[in-house]
Amino acid sequence: MGFVLLILGIAVWWAAHLFKRAMPARRAAMGDRGKGMVALALLGSVVLMVIGYRMTDYIHVWAPPSYLTHANNLLVLVAIWMMSPAGTKGKLLHKMRHPMLAGFRAWAAAHLLVNGDLASIILFGGLFLWGIVEVAAINAAEPEWTPGEPGTLGKDAMFLVASVVLMAVIGYIHGLVGPWPFPA
Repeated sequence: MGFVLLILGIAVWWAAHLFKRAMPARRAAMGDRGKGMVALALLGSVVLMVIGYRMTDYIHVWAPPSYLTHANNLLVLVAIWMMSPAGTKGKLLHKMRHPMLAGFRAWAAAHLLVNGDLASIILFGGLFLWGIVEVAAINAAEPEWTPGEPGTLGKDAMFLVASVVLMAVIGYIHGLVGPWPFPA
């Protein structure tokens, strides 16, 4: 049952995010009410993924070496920074069209590095693939894009410091509800 809920959660995540691109007229006809419905679908998808992931039996696929924890943590830090406002207010990412989606994919890839069970591969692999498809869908729907004005390196530094603090908080909470994410 756990795998069914996990896969259903991933499918709802994909559907809710791609709805606007797959059926733009129908989504537009829903107006602001559609935003709430999509938000509820996304919340439901996360709940399904969490419950499904926690319900699945551990099925070993591979044993990640312990040193990959360091690579995971570095990738997660980069992901948090890329998902911050650095993409629009900083200088380093301002020419990147989808820094948040690239950060999301980095987060998913980081988790694939350190989790060698089937449920993790399905969860993080499914979310990683969604990030690729989402970028392709956005680029196909809106091929023209011009980067905004670059921000400052000071803003990049500010968002990096904030990302380190946020990663510490997320890591602490992660340790409370799941495995401790930092090396012992």
